[in-house]
Amino acid sequence: MESITYGHVAPDFVDQVEMMSHANLSRCFHCLACSAGCPFCEDMDYLPNVIIRMVQFGMKEAVLKSSTIWLCVGCNTCSMECPNSVDMAAVMDSLRQIAVGEGIQIAETGIYSFHNAVVDSISRYGRTHKLEIMMRYKICEKEFFTDIDLGLKMLSKRKLDLLPSRVKDKKAIKSLFEMAEGK
Repeated sequence: MESITYGHVAPDFVDQVEMMSHANLSRCFHCLACSAGCPFCEDMDYLPNVIIRMVQFGMKEAVLKSSTIWLCVGCNTCSMECPNSVDMAAVMDSLRQIAVGEGIQIAETGIYSFHNAVVDSISRYGRTHKLEIMMRYKICEKEFFTDIDLGLKMLSKRKLDLLPSRVKDKKAIKSLFEMAEGK
């Protein structure tokens, strides 16, 4: 865990995050249930409850530049563990959206590359095509041959489809993406 560095304080940051996530961060009494339930907190620079506290203190830059918001996989364990129903997964998602929207340097670029590959696959096919996602990710990260043994094993066990399957109603998928982009 890193020590918290103070910088510019953004007092309206908590309001921005609460509005985007629909989470009431003042309900958090820092019981650590979210952090205790998180399967990835060992690798995070700040525990999830610390992120909430930093948001409350207006530490926008430190939060948006943290690895924590990118290491969260949105499994919702934290949200389910919270005795006060603070939707921490939605908070993390909102923080990622703010970071991208404000052009903040992404702390975990590989995760962002993978995310973009997944979203692109859903946009084109209406569902994920795992083989293509992994290929695009490997090309983007210039890690062409890492995990190739795992990929071949998955192909041999028919865990990866060579061709993508597509949803029938492509217009519905397109409208969802347009709605998300505010068009």
